[in-house]
Amino acid sequence: MVDSTSVLFGLEDDFVVISLERLSSSDLRVVIEQRDREAPCPACGVFTSRVKERPLVPVKDLAACGQVIELWWRKRRLVCPEALCGTGSFTQQSEAIPTRARLTSRLREVIATEIASGNRAVEEVARTHGVSWPTSGVSWPTAHRALVAAAARWLPAPEPVRVLGIDETRARSVRWVLAEAGWRRTDPWLTSFVDADTTGPGRMLGLAPGRSGACVKDWINEQSSACRDAIEVVVIDTSAPYASGVRSAVPDAKIAVDRWHLVALANTMVTEVRQRVTRERYGRRGTTKERVWVNRHLLLTGYEHLSVKQRARLKATLAGEDPTNEIGAAWGFKERLRLLLAETDEHQIRHRLYEFYRDAAQADTPEPTRLATTIETWWPAIHVALTMKVTNARTEGFNRVIKNTKRVACGFRNLENYQRRILSTIALTRARRDAA
Repeated sequence: MVDSTSVLFGLEDDFVVISLERLSSSDLRVVIEQRDREAPCPACGVFTSRVKERPLVPVKDLAACGQVIELWWRKRRLVCPEALCGTGSFTQQSEAIPTRARLTSRLREVIATEIASGNRAVEEVARTHGVSWPTSGVSWPTAHRALVAAAARWLPAPEPVRVLGIDETRARSVRWVLAEAGWRRTDPWLTSFVDADTTGPGRMLGLAPGRSGACVKDWINEQSSACRDAIEVVVIDTSAPYASGVRSAVPDAKIAVDRWHLVALANTMVTEVRQRVTRERYGRRGTTKERVWVNRHLLLTGYEHLSVKQRARLKATLAGEDPTNEIGAAWGFKERLRLLLAETDEHQIRHRLYEFYRDAAQADTPEPTRLATTIETWWPAIHVALTMKVTNARTEGFNRVIKNTKRVACGFRNLENYQRRILSTIALTRARRDAA
């Protein structure tokens, strides 16, 4: 009966249940003891089975079959028989219950897994496992230490990748900090490094504080030479500091600019033209009285995604409230850019690029001209993105996970803890998805 009970509680490898008592309808009192009656002295290594005392030690463990377990460990204190050894006595140790620990290893593993895989707050998980005996609950520091220890096993070194995606997310809100020279503005960011090769499963490779060229250069230089040599393409947004850091760290790698950011720039250009025309015409910002303001979202939607009614409404809006045709020209210029970014054939790319620059010259307004200048400046990197068919979509997807992690915790003050939570959550969830 004792061995069967040990199997039921999952303790048969190292422990044996020596007593079992029901305290209430949902509480059990279980006393366990190690199977091995002898153990080596940690100082001299001499085996002994001479018992000095057998104190009862309270241990917190997982609930069993929906019941709260009041777990006691009858821990043997053994006497070292070696006369020359300075250790008089010692207690038996077990991997299931670490030294000086009051939580079992499996409870620590479950707590860490629930925090990371479910993207849950540490306090919430600690409360979930806090109804068990003997204390009021698992404390936040204990649960967090379990996560730190598990993360060290979950997070291997980055593997070599062919396509590296880089993007930034805000780590904390803007703050003013009092320093010796006076108040200074802090604007903390995190830079994400992702395997952006679409031929395999995406992985988060690492995070670095900041969003400068120096942080990109330092992170890449910290990797092994095999990782640096494997990088063929680096996908970024239109960030000159990132481009500078990439050229310094991996000069042989090609730089590609993600197309999504370019379309976002074009949408911003259309909005700026609409706002300027409205102010010039009415002397104020747009209101619900103007159809061009009511239908402003139609200007930012791809033409092929509009329904027949939406296209008719957009056409009527531009015909009735765009006397200078500047808004319509900006909208057409944006669509020209979208057509250009959808091409992958070299001949078609050159043709679409000519049409794009031609429309920019015909528009002859500040906003399209500025966008055309940006495209001209970044054209080598844009051309790489189009011809090699690379994108930074995976990096943006991981950014969503990063923001959700920060939202669950209501923000992080410790940047190292923030990075650990992000990488642990992604490591567990992505590993489970790839295995499926």
